[in-house]
Amino acid sequence: MVVGIGVIELMVHNSSSLKAKRQVVKSILGKVRSKFDVSIAEVADQDKWQRCTIGFSVVTNDSGYAHTMLETIINYVESLYLAEIVDSRIEIVHY
Repeated sequence: MVVGIGVIELMVHNSSSLKAKRQVVKSILGKVRSKFDVSIAEVADQDKWQRCTIGFSVVTNDSGYAHTMLETIINYVESLYLAEIVDSRIEIVHY
């Protein structure tokens, strides 16, 4: 079993409040969930109105597929132009 873990740190430039940030984050999470079969959630920076950290994961039996899927998700989030990606990380864990 292979678990792929991805983390994206985002800067939400058009956000002037936590409510505005939550709307952007909710949109990103919903779009990724509907396009890809992954678990995804906001995992840090919930109290900061311009920063957001999103974590997502995929479970498979092929590490190459997991890595490709995670990179595709990062590229997709970037292509939405809802927030700027400040940092992204991918980790592959074998069980």
